[in-house]
Order: sequence, then C-alpha cells, then structure tokens
Amino acid sequence: MSSLALTHAKFQLIETSRIPIALVGSAFFPAASMLFFVVPFTGDDPIGSTYATASMVIFAVMTTNLFQYGIGVSEDRAHPWDPFNRTLPTGPGPRFAGRILAGLLMMAVSLIPLLLIAVFLTEATITPIRFLAAAGAVVVAAVPFTLMGLGIGYALPSKAAIVVAQVLFFPLAFGGGLMSAPGSAPSFVETIAPYLPTGGAAGLLWAAVGDYRIEVSSLVALAGWTTALAAFAVWAYRRDEGRRFS
Repeated sequence: MSSLALTHAKFQLIETSRIPIALVGSAFFPAASMLFFVVPFTGDDPIGSTYATASMVIFAVMTTNLFQYGIGVSEDRAHPWDPFNRTLPTGPGPRFAGRILAGLLMMAVSLIPLLLIAVFLTEATITPIRFLAAAGAVVVAAVPFTLMGLGIGYALPSKAAIVVAQVLFFPLAFGGGLMSAPGSAPSFVETIAPYLPTGGAAGLLWAAVGDYRIEVSSLVALAGWTTALAAFAVWAYRRDEGRRFS
C-alpha cells in the first residue's frame, strides 16, 4: 500500500511539474496578500505581524487545497487515465493517499514565499517549540479543506468545480476572520468565524503561534466540519463511481 501511494504521489508531482504555473499561482496570492496588506500595516508590530502571518498561512492552505483538489480531481476525471486507474484491483486507497501526500508537499512549497516575507519584511517572531506546534496545526487545518476539495472534484465537472471553488473561497476567507487580526473583525464576522472551518483553523494556528485562547466550541465546530466534509468526499466518490462504472 505505501509503495503504491508513493508511486501515485510521484506521478502527481511529475504531472504538476510539467505545468509549474499551477504551483506558482498557489504561492502567489498568499504572498501578494502578505506584501500588500500585512507588511505595510502590521509589519512593525511583532504580535500583529505574527498573527497576520498565521492568517495568511491558513489563506494559503485553503487556496492550495481547495483549488488543487477541487479543480485537479475534476479535470483528472475527464481524462482516460482516470477510469483506467479505477479499474485496477488495488482500490482507491493508494490513489487517495498519493494525491494527499503530493498535495501536502505542494502546499509546503507554496508556503515558502509567504514565510520568507514574514522573516525578512516583518517583525513576526516565533520560538522553535511554537514553530513545531504551528506545523502540526497546519497539517490538521489542511484536512477539512483537502476533503472539501476532493468532494467538489468528485461531485462536479471541471467547469462547475472552478466556479464553486471560486465562489466558496472569498466568503470562507472573510467570514473566517482571515482578513483581520484576532478580535478586530466586524462583529458579525466575530460571531460566525468560530463556526466556519476557516475560523477554526485560524484559531488553532493563532493559539500555536501566540497567546490566543481558542474556544472549545471552535474546536468542536472544526471537528464537525472535518467529519461532514469527509462524509461528503466519500459520498461524491461513490456517486461518481456508481454513475460511471455501474
């Protein structure tokens, strides 16, 4: 199983490397947001720039996973190679694992420009222990957005998946409080943010990098979203398999 998953991951990475603009796009928007919104306004504030960098990391995680899986999976389904893979006796496990492994690596690469901007152009600070905690929080935060992307990719054709990913992207970012510092968003955003996957993910990372105290209800909501999106991804996969191969 592990060797097959690594083979699928290698295939995904090779395929992506042939169109490097896809990876550039994933890294560009979070890095541009850092340059235009974080560096000029909170770059001189160690606490503010640290929290803002964490918000931009969640922004990058959502961008990479939502578009990579949502659009990438739907496009793969239109190619003859995908139906052939799904007739193989190994089942969907290695393909899912390989796609997720490749996605995690590409997500990590997309975070590099953002982190370099934070290091050299802001006063953001973090201890080694908090950095390790933040890395773990990023992996946990990536799970619901990975599942969301997979569900969209298997449920919709590519043209519809592009639209849905774009429509979901900004409301989730704004409603989750990623556009403002903790506690300084408009009141209605502060009310709904803890119950959105973006708000829960951001709160988890804020708690890892600083003294932010995340609410238990936000963690419960994040776990609920993860469970619901996992069910959605499984349903979309089985629905697509039933419609195309039954």
